[in-house]
Amino acid sequence: RRDLVIRVLICDDQWIVCEGLEAILSADSEIKVVAVAHDGAEALALIPEVAPDVVLLDLKMPGMDGVQATREICRRFPTIKVLVLTTYGADEWVFEAIRAGADGYLLKGTPRESLIEAVKGTAAGRTHVDPSVAGKLFERVVQSEIPHEASQILDTLSDRELDVLRLLARGYSNPDIARQLYLSEGTVRNYVSAILAKLQVPDRTRAAVLALRYGLVKLSDL
Repeated sequence: RRDLVIRVLICDDQWIVCEGLEAILSADSEIKVVAVAHDGAEALALIPEVAPDVVLLDLKMPGMDGVQATREICRRFPTIKVLVLTTYGADEWVFEAIRAGADGYLLKGTPRESLIEAVKGTAAGRTHVDPSVAGKLFERVVQSEIPHEASQILDTLSDRELDVLRLLARGYSNPDIARQLYLSEGTVRNYVSAILAKLQVPDRTRAAVLALRYGLVKLSDL
């Protein structure tokens, strides 16, 4: 990291929403809003210039929408975190954004403290899911994307890998997991890579869904 400040790019087609988000986030000393965009294409063009850690992205925008932008950001800039904003928790677009690789989502109108916490958590590697619709999200992803052989795949994980998976599914970052299990961060990264490979999933969100479906964690733990 260049510094300890989280660099955020805000992308929303409504100017007043951008101004509100910028005012809230800029008031926190650990967050710096480095750019504001008003559609997905503009956000993608700005990323190489401003080098954000997190893109706070509205889903429904004219031109390149949030789902398309999420897919492109994750493909072209895989180290950048994407936190999507939506008005309705049950919106089909939310599920599409998660499939596209978003690291989490929150509802517009989220309280100031929760917004700041979500941005910081996303930057730290946690998967942020608005609690009011977490159950619907996981149920939907489970129904549509979990391979049938997943329960057998889980049996291939070692006890330590299961420990790491449980904490990962609860939203812990690699440094958090390292502290909990008294491991080095490098060791945790290796465990996470092995877990994703064994579960045949591309990211931490899908791994968390598997852990939920097969009872390694409960929704109340998330």
